[in-house]
Amino acid sequence: MKKNLKSLATLAICLSFGLSGSVHAGDDNATLKAEARTIIKSFAVKLKSELVGAMKSGGPIKAMGVCNTKAQDITADASEKSNWRVARTSLKLRNPGNEPDAWELKVLEDFEKKRAAGADPKTLEFSQITTYDDKKSFRFMKAIPTGGPCLACHGGANVKPEVDALIKDLYPTDKARGYNAGDLRGAFSLAKPLE
Repeated sequence: MKKNLKSLATLAICLSFGLSGSVHAGDDNATLKAEARTIIKSFAVKLKSELVGAMKSGGPIKAMGVCNTKAQDITADASEKSNWRVARTSLKLRNPGNEPDAWELKVLEDFEKKRAAGADPKTLEFSQITTYDDKKSFRFMKAIPTGGPCLACHGGANVKPEVDALIKDLYPTDKARGYNAGDLRGAFSLAKPLE
């Protein structure tokens, strides 16, 4: 029981996604940045709540079910309620539907370089006014660090055989493996049309 509570506490930390930090680059539009951070925080809280509940009642297998079935609905709901495009992406994808576009890929690669140079992923974010979906848009990305409990499904050799089998079944092209705590797991990516 103590081990499960410790795992849940660590999972909660992992899913907090380091929601504080400073902007490392981008434009001066503080209002849009603040709005993007608020959307990410709300989204992360909802996702964390679902994952912690699943982990508590059924461990990593049940939490994988949340990632596979509910995470996309939570993402769509966040987009609908905010009138922003809300997504998650990564350099190592589990769900091919989350593939980064060229702009996101460049930001993710920059985040990874900064992390490799010693930056804390919790502090990495980037914003820019650019073109998205053929419209002038404000885009914002915030890094998602890998926490200890994330390794139950995203680690290397420590992934249990039954979790490994479910990942292979649900995500046959999975590349989201081999992480260590503190690695860059991916990023939240938001876009808001300005036209």
